[in-house]
Amino acid sequence: MGEALLVPCPLGYKLMDRDLIKQQLEHALEGTNFDDQGELYKGKVRDNYINEDTITMVTTDRISAFDRVLGTVPFKGQALVELADWWFGETADIVANHIIKRPHPNVWKVKRCEPIQVEMVVRGYLTGVTSTSAWTAYQNGDRNFCGNELPDGMRKNEAFPEPIITPSTKAAQGEHDESVAPSELYKRGVVDPGLYKELARISMKLYERGVARAADHGMIFVDTKYEFGISNGKIMLMDEVNTPDSSRYWIKDDYESRFEKGEEPRKLDKEYVRTWLSEQGFTGEGTPPKLTDDIRVEASARYMEVVEKFTGEPMQLDVGPVDESIYSILNPFAY
Repeated sequence: MGEALLVPCPLGYKLMDRDLIKQQLEHALEGTNFDDQGELYKGKVRDNYINEDTITMVTTDRISAFDRVLGTVPFKGQALVELADWWFGETADIVANHIIKRPHPNVWKVKRCEPIQVEMVVRGYLTGVTSTSAWTAYQNGDRNFCGNELPDGMRKNEAFPEPIITPSTKAAQGEHDESVAPSELYKRGVVDPGLYKELARISMKLYERGVARAADHGMIFVDTKYEFGISNGKIMLMDEVNTPDSSRYWIKDDYESRFEKGEEPRKLDKEYVRTWLSEQGFTGEGTPPKLTDDIRVEASARYMEVVEKFTGEPMQLDVGPVDESIYSILNPFAY
């Protein structure tokens, strides 16, 4: 079954799958550049091929934190698409989404929407390590976070009395998102009050669904962000939903005991990478440290753990160049 693990596996991920992850390190999908699929726009994680009415979204293995692209994590793109695909189905009764089909494990074809330039961030717990996190603001004495009054005496990783919504602006790549109160969004003309209230209603319902489903699978759904667009006058959920990239998940069974002892919860999300970066002294400024292979393998295992907990199905993993397999589906006549 291979050598002993380089990184402890507190979440029980199988040795044989970790060996596959290690084999995929050299093949992780950094990006694509297909010249016949539409106009290419590269986001932090996705390569979007834009056509008149549709977008072909290729979810790469790039990983970002503190609004910086840091490298790749094997099978991450597939894990994100697989889990978001499941969540889009689980939430279709709450809000429509932009998905048309999934022709490849890393690829969606989606409806082209007019993006609403705000991220709806829903938080159930006081946590985080980024400059925009609720915990950072709280530590700095802020008791009114994005229009939400917070009580004194709270501790890191403690549940809020009720979930809160803290919207943020959508920054250009390389710049930082900004957490603001809804009134500031109105003042800047980003969104009008009526539309914001509807987005807030939908976002809270999505979060509540996430909390319930996560609890069913032994997890705490800590916080998340949602992005929306407009298509034919209708609000559409877009980008992704409830993945380890846009959400925090903690292991439920020992959360209380670890919290009482002042220990960090066990994490199944990108926060693992953020925490490692902050321990290296990087929180968004300067040159980020290079992700070690150990960190990349551990992060990959955690992403896949979340997917399999929700879907109940093992991910089908193929070692090899991902861009070639994608292009063979998008343009079968090229091979």
